[in-house]
Amino acid sequence: MRDLTFLLVEDDEIERIKFSRVLQKNQYPHQIIEATNGEEALEALKDNERVPDVIFLDLNMPKMNGIEFIKILKADPKWMYIPVVILSTSNNHSDLKECYETGIAGYIVKPLKYQDYVTKIKRLVEYWSENELIQ
Repeated sequence: MRDLTFLLVEDDEIERIKFSRVLQKNQYPHQIIEATNGEEALEALKDNERVPDVIFLDLNMPKMNGIEFIKILKADPKWMYIPVVILSTSNNHSDLKECYETGIAGYIVKPLKYQDYVTKIKRLVEYWSENELIQ
């Protein structure tokens, strides 16, 4: 399994802890950069010498929501090829449609049960660990 860098953009601390815990418990070697909103995520992208391999993004956040962040990201030639996977509680069809129109790579509705969450995150991480990524 390749060592990847993930940018996790999530305003809920519990959700950030859950995501990190899944990686730790499964001994995935990946690094996580955390941001609590779109503005912080853009700063993290500018400040980090290594561009993340995949961005996991919540939609509903303060300051700059996920869709605003994606539009800025996809307009920048340096970042436009980074796959973005939405991790959201929203299964709103218009959110889903708008996200795919902006160029996301996937959309996962966060399950309520913790074990279902673990299963989905493991599948995502394993998929992106095997996928060919632009570096």
